[in-house]
Amino acid sequence: MITGSMTDIRPQDQETLVGAEALATPAIAVHKLSAWFGAQRILYDIELLVPPRRVTAIIGPSGCGKTTFLRCLDRMHEVVPGARATGQVLLHKQDIYAPGVDPVLIRRRIGMVFQKPNPFPTMSIYDNVVAGLKLNGVRRRSLLDEVVERSLCQAALWPEVKDKLHKSSGVSLSGGEQQRLCIARALALEPEVLLMDEPCSALDPTATAKIEDLIHKLKRDYTVVIVTHNMQQAARVSSLTAFFYLGKLVECGPTTQIFERPLMQQTEDYITGKFG
Repeated sequence: MITGSMTDIRPQDQETLVGAEALATPAIAVHKLSAWFGAQRILYDIELLVPPRRVTAIIGPSGCGKTTFLRCLDRMHEVVPGARATGQVLLHKQDIYAPGVDPVLIRRRIGMVFQKPNPFPTMSIYDNVVAGLKLNGVRRRSLLDEVVERSLCQAALWPEVKDKLHKSSGVSLSGGEQQRLCIARALALEPEVLLMDEPCSALDPTATAKIEDLIHKLKRDYTVVIVTHNMQQAARVSSLTAFFYLGKLVECGPTTQIFERPLMQQTEDYITGKFG
């Protein structure tokens, strides 16, 4: 029987579970992160280290703060009126919440892929991919062409769309293709970290398998943090898993350990379906 009460995992505890080498230079280090919507507190003093070029899965029941946590990592949480966050989020040792830090630049370094594919409906496939670059003043056609091909190749979409880049809109694609287009759009800005908020929840099993295969390939070059309700998916794609409950980080460690030998009773209860 696993014993223990719900408690935040300190970085030194996570290091013991994950290994010092993987966490010696984390891509993201979260310290005492709390978040609110108005007077309602959503996250409580989260401590978490995210190693580079690995996939970290965030699991937990609905309403436990997973998406809010993800949105805090690229400063999208504060866009909501009345929302605020305290604590530190270090991106390669830079505090993204420090005074004077431009959140727009942070969102270029930390890309986000949302739960529902959201290509821009009036734009072609090509223009969807380069929308962020054009917004930042990039206009040179040769560079844009290069970025489009590279990003669509990285998103495993190039063979399917290369002959209709300017002819078809983003919404003309299937659901799975639209999600890969949104991934390509995020990759076009060359982020250091890619956040994915339940990217397969609206997709069929075939499209889901393609996205999961893509995630495995992306971790060679990017740090990936994925929120998922699908525990089988977390087990398939991630190296580390963090379990959230009632706005707190209950446990974090290697995915195999979390699913096979969790240290906390709440983790075992959730994974075995006793609640959630």
